[in-house]
Amino acid sequence: MQNTRNFIEKLGYSTGGTQDLPTSTKTFPDGAQYRIELPSVEGPASFEALIEACEKYNIYIHRISQGSGIMLLTDEELQQMADIGRRENLEVSLFVGPRGTFDVTPMQLASNGKIAGLRSQGMDQLVYAIEDVKRACHFGIRSILVADEGLLVLINEFKKAGELPSNLIVKISVQMAQSNPVSIKLIQDAGADTYNVPTDLTLAKLSEIRQAIDIPIDIYIEAPDDVGGFIRHYEIAEIIRVAAPVYIKFGLRNSPNIYPSGTHLESTSIALCKERVRRAKIGLDLLNRYAPDYKTSEKGAEGLGVPVETGKVPT
Repeated sequence: MQNTRNFIEKLGYSTGGTQDLPTSTKTFPDGAQYRIELPSVEGPASFEALIEACEKYNIYIHRISQGSGIMLLTDEELQQMADIGRRENLEVSLFVGPRGTFDVTPMQLASNGKIAGLRSQGMDQLVYAIEDVKRACHFGIRSILVADEGLLVLINEFKKAGELPSNLIVKISVQMAQSNPVSIKLIQDAGADTYNVPTDLTLAKLSEIRQAIDIPIDIYIEAPDDVGGFIRHYEIAEIIRVAAPVYIKFGLRNSPNIYPSGTHLESTSIALCKERVRRAKIGLDLLNRYAPDYKTSEKGAEGLGVPVETGKVPT
């Protein structure tokens, strides 16, 4: 790529670029600079289809995430999600169930209702959410998705008291939407283990955030339409350089929002999962072309919320 820049500059044009941004020296515990996440894996059938597609395209992912919520998985499905994650030695991150969009409030339908986001409404929803987390942990899940600051604080207190596993990974949803280093550091200090930044942040803004926090940054390389629809494949190498450690995350543009999902949308969910893997292959091929020396993690690396075996359905 630098040869292309050099040639254009000989023609008298400045190519700009981000070379002046500092290179992050931070890494994952194993020294890796990046890991791979695929979102919206909504159930066991979709999970198995995704694994099959990964084998087809010869790529290894480190984390899958799910958006419909723990509460919308049956006990058997929850056990299957944990079993598949443990078998494949990868993190399974499930969204905590009750949240603003599940409530009886009409706020989400108001013209400015999106400001409420997915935050928990009232103490009841916080209680329900903790119960949802406990249920997931019972089945061996060790990573959850959170979109509310108050819930984050509570989960951290439950972990410190031994009421939730100390190795539970708390992943912050893109829907929490803090966009500056000071706000995101507050979330880190409140107990976040990994932070999904808004999808529209420039490389310079990502660099500012990285200098302020130590936890991994999750960033959509391809964002679903309802969170921007951006496709940033050619920026992957620079995103890793300035923001490591990062989870590079492949969503899917021009696809329906299927939350909350279920068997009525299973075929669509499976098709979307397969295409996300294909998009990840495209992005990773570009990364290997331009930055082949960047290091990624091996299977089951330190810090991954791989499900553990607990083995018993609650009575």
